[in-house]
Amino acid sequence: MKRSIAFLALSAALASFGAYADAGAPAAASQHANYSYGMPLDVAKVISITPASNAADCQVGTAHMVYVDHQGQRREINYQEMGNCSQQ
Repeated sequence: MKRSIAFLALSAALASFGAYADAGAPAAASQHANYSYGMPLDVAKVISITPASNAADCQVGTAHMVYVDHQGQRREINYQEMGNCSQQ
């Protein structure tokens, strides 16, 4: 449940950052970047999200998202994700 809420919050935050375009790249090329705080993103549709490999370790790890922007270009981005910390 916490993971789905975190995913929804991340998706909403990423979608709200506005347009992110790289004018020098060809239209068919996939854009791959590392997210940094405040970076503008243009997310029209999320294709896939690969969680950090250490998500169960209660540590920060690198996750990967593939999405399509509003111009129809496929883009990829890495971002930092907090692991799943269950307090039992």
